[in-house]
Amino acid sequence: MMWTQKEASLLEDLKAQEKLCIEKYGKYAQQAKDPQLKQLFSQIQQTEQQHEQTVTQMLNGTIPQLNQQGGGQQQNQQAGQLPAYGQQPSQDKQDDAYLCQDALSMEKHVSGVYNMSVFEFRAPQARDVLSHLQQEEQQHGEMLYGYMAKNGMQA
Repeated sequence: MMWTQKEASLLEDLKAQEKLCIEKYGKYAQQAKDPQLKQLFSQIQQTEQQHEQTVTQMLNGTIPQLNQQGGGQQQNQQAGQLPAYGQQPSQDKQDDAYLCQDALSMEKHVSGVYNMSVFEFRAPQARDVLSHLQQEEQQHGEMLYGYMAKNGMQA
């Protein structure tokens, strides 16, 4: 598929955003003190990698099928099963809360970029894929918020 200049530019921006998400979630998984939070960040990072691959396919002119998108619902269910924060020192909990708040802010931003993009694309199939990716970004935010709420962290 041939994209307009505006569509191609939006896809480039989305790809850059996804790369940043991948990098941040990788670093956050290493920095997090709580093993459950490390796991959550790693799970979200994997989905962000799938998003980046999808956007790259679109940049190359291919609109992927929605059934190739992965795992948001499964991850959402797993987030609800995470146990409450362990008996960590309060500084560790504060550090993890900071990582969560930053990640939540990043998810809000990326979801907004996807939302704008949905309205800018001509092809209904492209809008469907972008809308699906946006929903998964919203699920990431929900997962982070759920973790924070369960562990007494302010969102």
